[in-house]
Amino acid sequence: MNQLSERELHMHVKIVGWINIVVNSMFLLLGICGFVFFAGIGVFATVDSGDAVAMPILGLVGTVGLLFIAMLALPGLLAGYGLLKRKKWGQILGIVDGLLSLFAFPVGTALGAYILFVLFQNSANEYFDGQEAEPV
Repeated sequence: MNQLSERELHMHVKIVGWINIVVNSMFLLLGICGFVFFAGIGVFATVDSGDAVAMPILGLVGTVGLLFIAMLALPGLLAGYGLLKRKKWGQILGIVDGLLSLFAFPVGTALGAYILFVLFQNSANEYFDGQEAEPV
């Protein structure tokens, strides 16, 4: 397996951090759109047919979906932040997020493999141990 130089590792860790932030932000945005969609259908069904049951039920479905997606996206967002700040917990959370990404075939598998390749470098431990972070 090819090992990255310190300069290459620095660049790839930043890329992995931003990938985590962007992908999980888009995932969270998808959850917000789903919430607005279900709540909107509930409002229109209530106004159009006078059915007072549709709005609370569809609002609940949208809320539960949003909370579920937020629970899935939050660790990736935190991992991205931790990686950009060169925190050891960011590396650990990034590895966990990379492992879980492997199951999202095909794009998640490719991203997960890349994340794991970068974060399992021999020099990554020194990179995340006790060094000051550069501004993002």
